[in-house]
Amino acid sequence: MRNFIFHNPVRIYFGEGQAAHVAEEAKSRPGAVLLVYGGGSVKRNGAYDAVTASLQAEGIPYFELSGVQANPRSGKVYEGIDLVRRTGADFLLALGGGVCGDLTGFVAATYLRGIDFVQIPTTLLAQADSSIGGKTGVDFDSYKNMVGAFKMPRLVYMNLSVLKTLEERQFYSGFAEVMKSALIKDAPFYEWLIENMYEICERDLNTLEEMVIRTCSIKKMVVEKDPTEQGDRALLNLGHTIGHAIEKYKNFELYHGECVALGTVAAAYISWKKEMLSMEEFYEIRDMFVPFYLPISVDDIDPQEILKLTKSDKKMEAGTIKFILLKKIGKAVIDRTVTDEEILAAIEEINFSEEDAHE
Repeated sequence: MRNFIFHNPVRIYFGEGQAAHVAEEAKSRPGAVLLVYGGGSVKRNGAYDAVTASLQAEGIPYFELSGVQANPRSGKVYEGIDLVRRTGADFLLALGGGVCGDLTGFVAATYLRGIDFVQIPTTLLAQADSSIGGKTGVDFDSYKNMVGAFKMPRLVYMNLSVLKTLEERQFYSGFAEVMKSALIKDAPFYEWLIENMYEICERDLNTLEEMVIRTCSIKKMVVEKDPTEQGDRALLNLGHTIGHAIEKYKNFELYHGECVALGTVAAAYISWKKEMLSMEEFYEIRDMFVPFYLPISVDDIDPQEILKLTKSDKKMEAGTIKFILLKKIGKAVIDRTVTDEEILAAIEEINFSEEDAHE
């Protein structure tokens, strides 16, 4: 794997040994560092040891906020803010997956109206998507990321080798965001994913490097044009409207990427029924998730309740859902004309029932 820098518009350092740059960045600041992470995974994969060793080598004081769990609530934000205040930390490090980065970024965005933070993503979902767009947030009243802010990290450090340590379900969950990126903006990349399916599943580092760079490039292109989601940045929400509703309905038992896959299948179904996609394109998109162990149907859901939950999604505008649909593979559009009947039909398409099992 190569060592290199990618500008997104923040700098993204790729490669082994990049933790040393964390200490270099922290040295220029008078205060301490607050290291934010979840649980044992960053200790098992060596990321925690690498980061703390670099800080210790430079004599940089640091404190820790651990135990960040999936779908954190505002209480953890206040715990982080209080720790920053008491320790005098002026630089935050998010070490872990997307949830850890979201919470750290929100603390950084709100304390003293903004202090610097760095992302050190250790999951595919975080490396390919959540660490590089500047969106931060936490759940509120069990609704996904309802409280948040836009805050770009100072730097991002990515060591793709940690992806080989992820358990399978976590790794493939991140692939849903990769697939989404190809579907909305890059048909050749979609074809590349098909051609390199085996190497991706084998977690070949050269292939993963190419995959993450191309995904980051798509997000860079979108975010630079629309940093605060006033227009086309909304295209990055493909699969998220119904996906978030399923995530909440299932009480967050499904991974975020699994719900994005389900939501993308539903959005592709609506696109087909609106005669944007052909039937063949719909089934190709749906079936593309299968080799990556992502669901294309889900059981034990109430379509009416899922529909109701979509109405509480943060992507609502003046009572209308801002739906992301596909005109073709590689081209997404914002559609405000999707009806409740069309949403229900799409939910029924991904709703697995006992009758389906016997057909």
